Amino acid sequence: MREGWKTDRLESVITKFIVPQRDRPKVFDGDVPWCRIEDFDGVYLSKSKSGLCVSQEVIDSMPLRVYPKGTVIVSCSADLGRCAIVAVPLITNQTFIGLVPSEDIDSLYLYYLMGSKATELNAMASGATIKYLSKKKFQELQIPIPPLPEQKQIVSILDQAFAAIDQAKANMEKNIANAKELFQSKLNEIFSQKGEGWEEKTFGELSTRIGDGLHGTPQYDENGDYYFINGNNLNNGIIEIKEGTKQINQEEYLKHRKELNSNTVLVSINGTLGNVAFYNDEPIILGKSACYINFMEIVYKHYIKYLIKSPLFFKNMADESTGATIKISP
Repeated sequence: MREGWKTDRLESVITKFIVPQRDRPKVFDGDVPWCRIEDFDGVYLSKSKSGLCVSQEVIDSMPLRVYPKGTVIVSCSADLGRCAIVAVPLITNQTFIGLVPSEDIDSLYLYYLMGSKATELNAMASGATIKYLSKKKFQELQIPIPPLPEQKQIVSILDQAFAAIDQAKANMEKNIANAKELFQSKLNEIFSQKGEGWEEKTFGELSTRIGDGLHGTPQYDENGDYYFINGNNLNNGIIEIKEGTKQINQEEYLKHRKELNSNTVLVSINGTLGNVAFYNDEPIILGKSACYINFMEIVYKHYIKYLIKSPLFFKNMADESTGATIKISP
C-alpha cells in the first residue's frame, strides 16, 4: 500500500446505493432510456440500443428508480463486474446496482476499480444457477482509496493504456483485412492465368460423385459414437467436432452415411459458402449444408482447397447458386 492510501469498505465513498427493481415497464413511450446488459458498449452508457425509453409519468407511477448522471452501475447478477458510467439519467432492469460516488472518489477510478473486481465479486456472490450479489455485500467490499489527485493520475494512465490497446487492435484488424485482400488477389492471379498444358474441367468431370447430406433430422443419441455435421463444422481442411455437435448411434449412421474416401473434399453450401474440410475416416454423417465431392486420384485435394477459396470459384458458385445455397446434383 502506497503512502497516503487507505483501504476501506466501498460504502465509505458511496453516497447512495441504488438497488434495482424487478418491475418492468409495460409502456415505452418516453425519453428516459431503459438499458440492459447488451447496451453496454464502452465506458459510458447513454442509450438503449433497442430504443426502449420510459416516460416520467410511468417512472413516477410504478415507481422506478432512476440512475443519475455520474452513477457507476455494476452488474450484480450473471455477468458480475460488468460496469458502465451513466452519461444521462436512465433506468435498468434488476441486473444492476447503482453506486453514486461521493466527492472523495473519482467516478472513472471507481469504474476501473469495480471492473478489476470481477473475480472477487463472483467469489462473494451466492446462488447455484444464477449468481447474485446483494447490496450488503457490495457495501462490505474492501477497496483501496488513494487521495483524489492520485486517483485521477491512475485514471489517466489507464485511459492511455486502453487507448493504446484499442489502437493496436484496430491496426491488427486492418493488417488482417489487408492480408486477406492480398491473399484473395494472389489466388485470383494464380487461378485466372492459363499455363501451358492447363485444361478446364468441371468438378463433375473430375469426380466420381457429388452430393450433399441429409435433408432432415436424424435421431440423436447423446451416447452415440457418430456425429451429425454441417457446413459450420468445416474449417480450413479440418472437420471440427464442436461442443454442440449432435451425436447419433450406429444404426442412424448406417442409414444415412455417404460413400466418402481419402480424396473427398467437403464444402459448406449454405450460410457461409466455401468452408472446406478433407474427409479422413471421421465417424460422421452429413447434413444438407455440407456438400461432398469424391475427386478422382488425378486431383490433388489441397489444390482444390485453395481453388475453392479463390474469387474465381466464388464467381462461378454465385452463377450456379440461388439465394445462399448452391445447387447440388443428386
